[in-house]
Amino acid sequence: MSIAPVELEKPDTVEQPQADVPWVTIVWNDPVNTMSYVTYVFQSYFGYSRGKAEKLMKDVHEKGRAVVSNGSREEMERDTEAMHEFGLWATFRKDD
Repeated sequence: MSIAPVELEKPDTVEQPQADVPWVTIVWNDPVNTMSYVTYVFQSYFGYSRGKAEKLMKDVHEKGRAVVSNGSREEMERDTEAMHEFGLWATFRKDD
């Protein structure tokens, strides 16, 4: 007795894994922290130049928020938690 070989079905299309959509950390304006402190946080935590830190701080102050970092979800969770530890209001979400 012989057994016929079984053919495996091949899918018509190959599914490509979705790249992790970039996530962003957003710092929101608050009535507590001074502009100089927010600039200091951006420089000390992210390593931004004074100019970039001041631009982001102005966006927070004038526009109500600024995207301060982007990357994987895990990185943005870490950055958001760090902002909370500095006393800043921050959230993270998928980038549009």
